[in-house]
Amino acid sequence: MIRQCFNKGWKFGQSMSTLAALISRGQAAPPKDVTLPHDAMILTDRSPDYPTGGGSAFFKGENYEYTKTLFVPAEDEGKVIYLEFEGVYMNAFVWVNGDFAGKCPYGYTNFYVKINDFLKYGQENEIKVTVKNASQPNARWYSGAGIYRNVKLMVGNPLHIKVDGVRVSTPDIEPELAAVEAATDVEHDGIGHKSGYVVTEIKDAEGNVVASERTRFNILSGECITVRQRMYVRNPKLWDLDSPYLYTCESKIMAGDTVIDEDTNTFGIRSLQLDPVNGLRLNGKTIKLKGGCIHHDNGLLGAATFEDAEFRRATLMKKAGYNALRSAHHPMSKAMLEVCDKIGMLVMDEFSDVWTQTKCDFDYGFSFAEWWEQHIEAMVRKDYNHPCVVLYSIGNEIPEVGSDVSASWGRKIAEKIRSIDETRYITNGINTLLAIMGRMKEIMASMGISQDNASGEINETMSNLGAIMSQLSTHPIVDDAIEESCEILDVVGYNYAASRYEKDHAAFPNRVIVGTETFPADLAVNWELVTMHGYVIGDFCWTAWDYLGEVSIGDIKYEDSKNRSFYGSYPWIAAYCADFDLLGNRRPVSYWREIIWGGRNHVPYIAVQRPERYGQIAYPGQWSWTDSVSSWTWPGFEGKGAVVEVYSDAEEVELFINGKSLGKKPVGDEFKKFYSKWDTTYEAGTVEAVAYIGGKEVGRYSLKTAGEPQLKVTPEVKSLRAGSNDLCYVNIELVDKDGILNTAVKKLVTVKIEGPAVIQGCGSANPITEEHYYDDTHETFYGRMMAVVRAGAEKGTAKLTVSAEGLDSITVDIAIE
Repeated sequence: MIRQCFNKGWKFGQSMSTLAALISRGQAAPPKDVTLPHDAMILTDRSPDYPTGGGSAFFKGENYEYTKTLFVPAEDEGKVIYLEFEGVYMNAFVWVNGDFAGKCPYGYTNFYVKINDFLKYGQENEIKVTVKNASQPNARWYSGAGIYRNVKLMVGNPLHIKVDGVRVSTPDIEPELAAVEAATDVEHDGIGHKSGYVVTEIKDAEGNVVASERTRFNILSGECITVRQRMYVRNPKLWDLDSPYLYTCESKIMAGDTVIDEDTNTFGIRSLQLDPVNGLRLNGKTIKLKGGCIHHDNGLLGAATFEDAEFRRATLMKKAGYNALRSAHHPMSKAMLEVCDKIGMLVMDEFSDVWTQTKCDFDYGFSFAEWWEQHIEAMVRKDYNHPCVVLYSIGNEIPEVGSDVSASWGRKIAEKIRSIDETRYITNGINTLLAIMGRMKEIMASMGISQDNASGEINETMSNLGAIMSQLSTHPIVDDAIEESCEILDVVGYNYAASRYEKDHAAFPNRVIVGTETFPADLAVNWELVTMHGYVIGDFCWTAWDYLGEVSIGDIKYEDSKNRSFYGSYPWIAAYCADFDLLGNRRPVSYWREIIWGGRNHVPYIAVQRPERYGQIAYPGQWSWTDSVSSWTWPGFEGKGAVVEVYSDAEEVELFINGKSLGKKPVGDEFKKFYSKWDTTYEAGTVEAVAYIGGKEVGRYSLKTAGEPQLKVTPEVKSLRAGSNDLCYVNIELVDKDGILNTAVKKLVTVKIEGPAVIQGCGSANPITEEHYYDDTHETFYGRMMAVVRAGAEKGTAKLTVSAEGLDSITVDIAIE
């Protein structure tokens, strides 16, 4: 089918029922022009009174309406026409010329609506999408709202390749020859018997045809048949993490010399193997998953999914040492899958956070039982040709896994996936506590533990239970409750239950395990289990990239903290628990993680606990790291106490302040490996760490005190394509004359843009703010903020001017080509 971008020319406004529209007499605000992708929720106000609460960052949930006109040529009558929506949050209804054409209740799935029966040919047609998102809460995190991913118009002949109808696999691979199998679904929506050929060509990255096949078929009206072809590629180039080589599969339906329909898909030639001895093997080589969980939002952009945003996020994570992503807790966007294919990043694609039991009053649990099969098929067909996808996760922290009766849902989902795709492995993010929540009193009584902490929201319960979670996770009642749910899977996924790994292996030696979700501070211990045992294939931290909602779960509280509850109070906006902040800057825990994974080549890293909290009792949460910043700029704290942290994989580290040694210390202890700290006194200048192995220096790292700040503005790209989804991230920093970031100074910074571009989002990584990401003035946070520029429709030069009181303004040019 011919696919056309359908993102431009939409009108957007609030949606009202027919009765409400009559009562208002047209008093509603006029609709606005928007170009998709578009997150409507990020543009709303925030209030502590909204029912979304801290889980969804206090944003407002509303109903929305998108409309667009579509001229359909008269010659298209008789053709098959679809709209593809990659994601609409949530409860989407699609109307064509006032008639209902389709719907989708799940906010994270891609879906197709066949519209040819509703169109007027040779005329303009109205496409309307209503989004019913006012019933809140409907997510445990920031969801966004509206048509937040791409939309495409698809036009084809009655005899056509079914949407997502080409599946390419590589069952047999040898150095000299690889078998490539293409299964093409051919659909006939016309009248009468038809015959033709499916012609498939495999092309390498340079466009050369390296394999082809021509297969005859016959099909009756109303049928959908599968044409299977087996081809062979000589001297194949394999897709792997270091060399993610991609081939192209071009599929055509031919009648004689006439092309009736065509489709193009990229794929990789690679093999997967799984066993408890060698673990997960990619092309015969064992791969340990250095994984991170990511939510779907893009920080300052809200939930809007832009290709450049996904590319930036994945590439920064790979540079930091990650080789795998888990899409928590949603089917991953097409844009992110394409990025992971290109850069060599493995993916665990996850279906949902709920099955039949709702976790919020109005979440997907309302629709799951009726819609799960359709949405599972959409996810798997979307993923099939992406070599990056190695695991499907059928759920996250699903209570049903602990029920003898409801565990059957897991079997249904797993078998549905296997009926479509037998080339990947299936897991489930099992939270053992949630699986036996109904029996928690019984378990805790048997352990002689108070039951006061075993109530409330699951994250809060886990935080309250703290140190006894390991005991609870390995209780015999848990073993019995989840046994069937584990045996449904190819890989048993555990959330926060590393204490089960060795116990499981002793009882079930054929079981393969992955840490689907783990606390950040537990990585050193968990990674020992991963590296020691073949049956443990990896670890996915919570979380890799900071996100909106679930506010303050990574915060460290003190005795004077006004709110000691699990979620922070308004105006908290972010979780603040990740390796990367909302802007994509690495936080200290990211470097500790990289060192554990074998990165940095013995170069240590320095972070400093905030001196204003020196000597105070800290109350870290389960998702917290330390209250540290990589800075040696703390004006006003000269001569006062400071705690300096050093992360290293060496045997010992020596710390210097302004050239004076504070002595050597061994690296790590039983509580925190790869970590040392010094309780010292702050003085401006230089702090330096020197790492030693066998008494010999192997690396050093230093921080210097910053001087008076000036603006530094750095666009990450120089040009954007006109009329595209292209973005330019512009880093705005306060640095001294030597380029040292001044984290201590706060400045209100204003950005303005002229020319054919817009500011799509703007702000800092501050997790506590009342600023809106659509405002043009923001206060820096630890010396940084950011503007994200989106290409306009016209060509030219966009000029972004950045100014701050008392500092020289800077204007940068961004070419729109």
